[in-house]
Amino acid sequence: MKNFKTYLAESERTYRYRIKMVGDVDSTFVRDLKDKLAQFDPVSFGTLKTTPVQLKPADFPACANERVSSMDVEFRYPAIEPQIKQLAQILGMNPNHIIMLTGAHEDSMDQEREKMAAEGSTDGEAVLEKPYPAPDKEQRDLSKDYSGDPYKHAVLKNAYRSDFTVAGGKTAPAETTNDLPMGVKSPMTKIVRPPRPATGANPRG
Repeated sequence: MKNFKTYLAESERTYRYRIKMVGDVDSTFVRDLKDKLAQFDPVSFGTLKTTPVQLKPADFPACANERVSSMDVEFRYPAIEPQIKQLAQILGMNPNHIIMLTGAHEDSMDQEREKMAAEGSTDGEAVLEKPYPAPDKEQRDLSKDYSGDPYKHAVLKNAYRSDFTVAGGKTAPAETTNDLPMGVKSPMTKIVRPPRPATGANPRG
C-alpha cells in the first residue's frame, strides 16, 4: 500500500510555462529573474536557449533583427503573464520584451513546426509551391453542383422535394376561435338597457 507522501506526490499538480525574451539577455538578469520566480515555488528551470538573429521574431512583431531567448519553467503555483512582465520591469527590462506562454500551447506549436518542416523537406520543395492533388471521385461528383448553368442547379429545379407523407397520416387542421359560433348575448350581464327617451333632436327615442 502507498503511503500518504506517495499519494500526495502523485496527485501534485504543476504548471508549465515557457518564458521568452527578445534581445540580448545576460546571465545576471536570468539569475535575478529566477530569484524573483521563487514565489511560485518552482519545480524546475530549463536551460536558456537562444535563437539566431531573426528579421521578424514571431512572438515580438514590434522588434526586428533580434534573437530570442527562451526558458521552460515549471511551478507548483500558477502564474500569469502580467506578473512576469512586472518582475522583469523591476529588474530593468522593457516589459514588452518578455512574454510567457503555457507549456501546452508551446508543445502544440512545436509539433506544428516539426510537421511543416517534415512536409516541406520531403522533396526539397516548399509546400506552398506544390500543385494541388488531383480531385478524387467524391470531389468530382460534388463539383457538378457548382459548375455549368447556375439556374439548372438541382435544388433550383426542385429535385429535392419535401412533399412527403408523415407516418400515421395527415393531422386534421386545428380548430381556432374563428370556427366557433358567434353569440348575440353579452357574456358579462343579462340586463337589457331600457329604450332611450324621446327628445327634440330625436323624437322617436
